[in-house]
Amino acid sequence: MNAELRLFSFVVLGGAGLWLAAVAWSRSRRKNPDQIEHDRRMRISEIGRITDGTVIDVNEMQTNGSGELQLLIYHYDVAGVSYEASQDVSTLRHMVDLHSCRSGLMTSIKYDPNNPGNSIVISENWTGLRH
Repeated sequence: MNAELRLFSFVVLGGAGLWLAAVAWSRSRRKNPDQIEHDRRMRISEIGRITDGTVIDVNEMQTNGSGELQLLIYHYDVAGVSYEASQDVSTLRHMVDLHSCRSGLMTSIKYDPNNPGNSIVISENWTGLRH
């Protein structure tokens, strides 16, 4: 009986250790918001359809101690439905001159054909901004 109790304890402790290791591994694999946004841009860049759009505004906002947020606000139509969206271009500053993005600037928009409200104006490998 003592051997059975030891075996049971070993199995329980081993299972708990495996469970803790699995939880730690899954947490380390979670993507941060920047990685999620990068993946979204890349996906739309690859599968997206292109339509014409217009830049409405460019906003630069201070965030809570973590720097400056740069938003490109734009408008486009898909299948008779009008969309107004914004894209955080803070991580793409090297690819876009926000001072040249004025209201009324024509641009190309890439959107997800399954969800036309999910769109981009610029990504790491594509830009719809016209100069």
